[in-house]
Amino acid sequence: MRKLTQAPNIAIAALWADALRQAGIEASVQRYYLGAAAGELPPDQCLPEVWLTHDEQEVEAREFLHGLQHATQRRWLCACGETVEGGFEQCWNCGLPMPA
Repeated sequence: MRKLTQAPNIAIAALWADALRQAGIEASVQRYYLGAAAGELPPDQCLPEVWLTHDEQEVEAREFLHGLQHATQRRWLCACGETVEGGFEQCWNCGLPMPA
């Protein structure tokens, strides 16, 4: 096992680990409940971590995580006139899908 990264909170750590697993990279979250010890231990030692099961997947995992963290945000104009930003593929106002 090899530590891939430290996450700012447990929700982000779980999202990253799930995304890695969906991409075929075996990952798990460590220090899941250690946040409760912050104050007794240094705060940076209590943050959740994402670990890889197979060391040989490290390069692939780092590239995948970098792409996930630096995904470009789209902005498109819906037929109803609403500007939709972010990763949304459906208009929040009228429900129409993003044009191809």
